[in-house]
Amino acid sequence: MALNIFPDQQNHGVFHTHAFLEDVPIQISAEIARKRINFGELLKLKKGSTLEFSKLVGEPVDLMIVDPNFDNSSIAARGEIVVVNERYGIRITALARPEDKADTD
Repeated sequence: MALNIFPDQQNHGVFHTHAFLEDVPIQISAEIARKRINFGELLKLKKGSTLEFSKLVGEPVDLMIVDPNFDNSSIAARGEIVVVNERYGIRITALARPEDKADTD
């Protein structure tokens, strides 16, 4: 699924909406890649096993808004992985529109 990005990235996207929602806690996650495997492959995994994903190093990662009560999430933004004080971080490169949904594969 293509991520639809606002042409003018300033002050748009899911981060700049209704002030009364500013203190509502949400859960976000950064998704590097997804892969489908069958149960037999899962059973063969052991310490030291490696899974290869189709996403290339340097490709943007998805920043997701996760609803812990339901099995769904929405793309909030895309960005690149950075290191901040020896911790992982995401530098936002594109904001999504609220109607953009995450792929489920």
